[in-house]
Amino acid sequence: MSDKMRWRYGDTNPVVAAVDSSTEIEIGDLVYQDSDDAKPASAQADQGSETANQELLADNFLGVAMQRSRSGDTNPIRVAATGVFEFDCPSGTFELGDLIGADENAGGDGLLDQQVAKVAASQYAIGRVAKRVSAAATSVLVDVCSTVMTGGVEGSSPSGV
Repeated sequence: MSDKMRWRYGDTNPVVAAVDSSTEIEIGDLVYQDSDDAKPASAQADQGSETANQELLADNFLGVAMQRSRSGDTNPIRVAATGVFEFDCPSGTFELGDLIGADENAGGDGLLDQQVAKVAASQYAIGRVAKRVSAAATSVLVDVCSTVMTGGVEGSSPSGV
């Protein structure tokens, strides 16, 4: 996927994250903290199932890339730890507060960098729906919440899911 500025509104509480020279990150990628470096969601090793992949990403979720890093670059990038972002998603409807996680790729062996999906429990979530979608749509506004920087979504659900 190419660079796409997905930020729509809200404080981004940016952090500056190191990136390995071999890692490619596009603007708008969901990124996680791997030891001391940011990596895109698709770089995460397959955990064997969509929910296991989503849970590992949620556990290490750093935020949304606000700058790109091409192969060979060694400069750190700015990552939004919070804010409302518009992401592509499978066609569906969404209610305010619905839990959102990264979406699995078509091969079922990893996550997509810039696409999200509704998830069943907070341990898989990287954010919540910020605008109701009453008619089926293929994009959704998500209020992201970095686990690394803010503690994430898990445990904040009023229903305890």
